Amino acid sequence: MAADMRLPIARKPVILSVPSFDRKDLVVPGDVITLDTGFMRGHGTYVDEEKLTASVAGKVQRVDKLICVSPLKTRFNGEVGDVIVGRITEVQQKRWKVETNSRLDSVLLLSSVNLPGGELRRRSAEDELTMREYLQEGDLISAEVQSVFSDGALSLHTRSLKYGKLGQGVLVQLSPSLIKRQKTHFHNLPCGASIILGNNGFVWLYPTPAQQEEEAGGFYTSLEPVSLPDREVISRLRNCLLAMAAHKVLLYDTSVLYCYESSLQHQVKDILKPEVMEEIVLLTQQKLLEHES
Repeated sequence: MAADMRLPIARKPVILSVPSFDRKDLVVPGDVITLDTGFMRGHGTYVDEEKLTASVAGKVQRVDKLICVSPLKTRFNGEVGDVIVGRITEVQQKRWKVETNSRLDSVLLLSSVNLPGGELRRRSAEDELTMREYLQEGDLISAEVQSVFSDGALSLHTRSLKYGKLGQGVLVQLSPSLIKRQKTHFHNLPCGASIILGNNGFVWLYPTPAQQEEEAGGFYTSLEPVSLPDREVISRLRNCLLAMAAHKVLLYDTSVLYCYESSLQHQVKDILKPEVMEEIVLLTQQKLLEHES
């Protein structure tokens, strides 16, 4: 069995132009958020001696007079329009149960999916009998939150052609609080791979397809062998995502691309070494600060 032994080395100090310890929007339990009594108490807060105090560790969010704290480590609380990546756990009558990293299993109704070929018609008993031909247990899908039930469970749909069954790729499970909300969560990166940043913390990496298969209605999955260069790119992106998640860096297309570029001087297997991980993340943060300024 091979053992990896490394001697201590002097790390290069990288000074960020904006100190990270001056963040006023990050709180821990017991921190006083405000002394003003004109604010309304939201989730993650309580009133102690007329002071609005945080009850969880997280980020302070203000909407008009409402103040709430969204925790940094939590299950996925979905909203309508969120893009998710999930795994089919059960096939039931006219519906599939989907694991989406939330407190309850999500539901994908048979009437909420595109039929193969993009047919527009009412779902019949024959469609119900052939549900496993569309999706079965263990399949990964990308979908959108259509509605939220009263108990907090999510109802999904895959009616758009960009959603549907996922083919060959790598699933990375991260915290939902690290995913930045954007207009689109589907990105074709210039390095030769594509990424789906699910709002629920599930990230899907796959080789960029040469042409989009639209006639299958979202159920087409290519089983062609993935080339070695594509596999290396996907492996590097996966390690970059884990490195940024370990250092609590917000994940979106620009940060992922900068982290990938910063890691090119190292081998894929070395990215997850603590000193290399820290160096790559610091370079990524420096690039992001330069990009924002």
